[in-house]
Amino acid sequence: MPTDCIRYQNSGYFTSLIKDYLDQKSSLDSLYNRFPTVENFEAQIKEKGTNYNHDNRKILVHVLQKQYKNIRVSKATQHNISALGQSNTFTITTGHQLNLFSGPLYFLYKIISTINLASELKAKYPHSNFVPVYWMATEDHDFEEINYFNFNGKKFHWNKDSTGPVGRLSTEGLDAVFEVFALELGSSTNAQKIKELFQKSYLDHSNLADATRYLANELFSNYGLVILDADDADLKSTFIPYIKNEIENQTSFKEVTATIEKLKDYSIQVNPREINLFYIENNLRERIVFENDTYKVNHTNLSFSKEKLLQLVENHPEQFSPNVILRPLYQEVVLPNLCYIGGGGEIAYWLELQSFFNAAEVSFPILLVRNSVLLATEKQIKKADALELSWADLFSKQNDLVNQKTKTLSEIDLDLSHIKEQLKKQFSDLQSIALQTDQSFIGALKAQEIKQIKGIEHLEKRLLKAQKRKLADVLNRIIQLQNELFPNQSLQERQTNFSEFYLENGENLIPALIEKLQPLEQRFEIVHV
Repeated sequence: MPTDCIRYQNSGYFTSLIKDYLDQKSSLDSLYNRFPTVENFEAQIKEKGTNYNHDNRKILVHVLQKQYKNIRVSKATQHNISALGQSNTFTITTGHQLNLFSGPLYFLYKIISTINLASELKAKYPHSNFVPVYWMATEDHDFEEINYFNFNGKKFHWNKDSTGPVGRLSTEGLDAVFEVFALELGSSTNAQKIKELFQKSYLDHSNLADATRYLANELFSNYGLVILDADDADLKSTFIPYIKNEIENQTSFKEVTATIEKLKDYSIQVNPREINLFYIENNLRERIVFENDTYKVNHTNLSFSKEKLLQLVENHPEQFSPNVILRPLYQEVVLPNLCYIGGGGEIAYWLELQSFFNAAEVSFPILLVRNSVLLATEKQIKKADALELSWADLFSKQNDLVNQKTKTLSEIDLDLSHIKEQLKKQFSDLQSIALQTDQSFIGALKAQEIKQIKGIEHLEKRLLKAQKRKLADVLNRIIQLQNELFPNQSLQERQTNFSEFYLENGENLIPALIEKLQPLEQRFEIVHV
């Protein structure tokens, strides 16, 4: 096939906001700090080095050492954890939910983007250190979004009730999921490795945070990935002043609301609450609201005066959880971070936050759209070549693809536009005659023109439909191939679990992706597996 990549802007899977951001439209300049180029990181390093509270490094390293205490730590990861104590060490961060068995493929791509960018920056700026970080979304409570994964077109679902932060959730019941999944995998060498990875991750750990840390560590520790669970009292202590400000001044609501006005031509990703904090316990994560001069925890009987609530923040900051608006600020306070890597939806809500960061006097990170990938087998590539399909063809909507290939493969011209143009010219001439005789004919002429044009369009559709029947065999093969590459007519990376490709490629899968993906290129990569 002619090319192995496609621009994000041409893929058909990114919103107008993200396409305009990637095109560096000047109307968005005020919404971000620096565009992601390797040269722009020089100024970002200087700014973060100046503005970051380096006292937080000791706390960060202590927490990481505590969290890694009971799992195997590679030399690369141990080196990176230790390096975070040094003032010339910075992080490249991605965040992700605790999806069961990693969820869709793009979990891998987010982490690989952070690993590869950290390596690229080290080559460019050798006097600084760059650590790839996976920030686990352990405080999320949207369990329905993470309690399943897809393998070979089947959904493997974890049936369990959950109301609190998912990182604290017991892994009890996952043995039943494993039994069903194991039967589907078969008995090959790679199947055994997948089974062992699932068992050791989920059946040998008591909560979802520990299980996910183990899984990500097994997949990526050789590349120095550092995995952080920010649901921690020591880390939250660094965020106390910002929690208090949120309660007393609602700065995030004011600043983000003002920024949203600048984005009125786009779909808004998230809207701020007046207070962007949750109250959390093991089985509870509910919004804090201010009503009748009292702070209340939604859907509970808990209520506080301002003084009592601020005292609780001071003594137990771990009982406060930032929502989607406030979490990015928490991340940037905790980490000496230069860049956040996320999907289009994540970058869209980060673009709402710069003025809030400025008000909080915290450096705003560079925002990078993560690598996107389509994995294609040699067999699928040969099929595409035989069908004379380009990657641009395969990325198009299925109905558009079928119509376009029907016209291309047909021996007759199915485009009757030239006939419609001739018809319009004839009616234009008739209109000129009518204007010189009786203008009352104009309405009748216009109605007749519309009728004739509709007749041609109807004939055009009938011809197209007839040709589709004639070309049914080749068109069905085209549809089948596109459905293989785009399951449910959606991006493969949003549907399929990594285990489906690990089953065929084993331990070669991740190194192949590491070698191929270039995070700053901002393009959709097609990787042969």
